Amino acid sequence: MSTICSHLSHIRNVPAHTKGCEECLKMGDSWVHLRLCRECGHVGCCDSSKNKHATKHFHATRTSVLCQLSGAKFSASIPRLLRCYDSA
Repeated sequence: MSTICSHLSHIRNVPAHTKGCEECLKMGDSWVHLRLCRECGHVGCCDSSKNKHATKHFHATRTSVLCQLSGAKFSASIPRLLRCYDSA
């Protein structure tokens, strides 16, 4: 039996702050995939990227729900994955 995440009510229709990982762009670094925080609009790189900024954002802010954006290239298309970091 699957459990429904209690953080679903936190999901907002927020625009992405940047067209790439916010921190990597500032550092001049690259990423593998992007994650959009569905609570505040922060864009961070995934755990396959060396900097793992999406996870660092979760630990710093406790905003739990992130969705996958398309690869290293930014795409505003429909997210392919929704993940709750508190449930992981």
